[in-house]
Amino acid sequence: MSITDIIIRVFVLLFAITVHEAAHGWAALKLGDPTAYNLGRVTFNPLAHIDPIGTIIFPLMLIVMRAPFLFGWAKPVPVNPLNLRNPRRDNLLISAAGPLSNLTIAFLAFIGIIILKFLAPNFFSASSGLFIEKERFFYLISGIFSILYYAVMINVILAVFNLIPIPPLDGSGVLMGLLSEGSAQKYEQIRPYGFIIIIVLWMTGILGRIFGLVLGIVAFFIRLI
Repeated sequence: MSITDIIIRVFVLLFAITVHEAAHGWAALKLGDPTAYNLGRVTFNPLAHIDPIGTIIFPLMLIVMRAPFLFGWAKPVPVNPLNLRNPRRDNLLISAAGPLSNLTIAFLAFIGIIILKFLAPNFFSASSGLFIEKERFFYLISGIFSILYYAVMINVILAVFNLIPIPPLDGSGVLMGLLSEGSAQKYEQIRPYGFIIIIVLWMTGILGRIFGLVLGIVAFFIRLI
C-alpha cells in the first residue's frame, strides 16, 4: 500500500468518524437534549471527537498489520435522557443517526463513482476495474476514484460495525428501542460485558469475516458500474 493510499484512508476515516459523532449530537439536539451541543460535539471539527485509542492507535495498528479494512471510533457523544421527550424512542433515533450518516456518505460516494464512470469511461478497464495511464488526467481521476472508493468502503464498515447489537455500539441502542420495556431491561444486563464480547469477536476473526463479506459485496457492485 502506497503512502498516498494510507493518507487517503486516514483522511476518509477521520471524516467518517467526525460526521458519525456530529450526527449523534445533532439528533440529540433536535430531540430536546442540548448536552452534546453545549460541549461542542455538534461540529465537523475532528479535534472535538478524537479518542486517542479508537481514532489514532487502533487505526494505525490496522495500517501496520496491513488489514484489508480500516475503521475506528471516537469519543462517545453524551446524551442526557432526562432531556428527551420520549427517551426510548428518541434514544433509538439518536443511536441510528450515526450509522445512517455513514451510509448516506457511502451512498453519495457511490453516486460519485457512477458520475466518474460517466465522465471518464476509459478510466475503468474490463479486466481489472481500473485503467491506468501515465498522464495527468488519469492521475487526477485515479486520486478522485480512490477517495470515493475508500469513502464507500470505510463508511459501510463503520455503519455495519456500529449496528452490531452489542453495548456500547449503536446497534444496542436501536435494539433497546425496539424491545419491550421488560426485554430491554434484561438486555441491558449484558452492557458490562459488551466490550469483552466485541474483543472476543475480533480476536476469533468473526468480525473480520463479517467485514470481508460486506466489503466483497460492496466491491462487487462497484465493479458492476
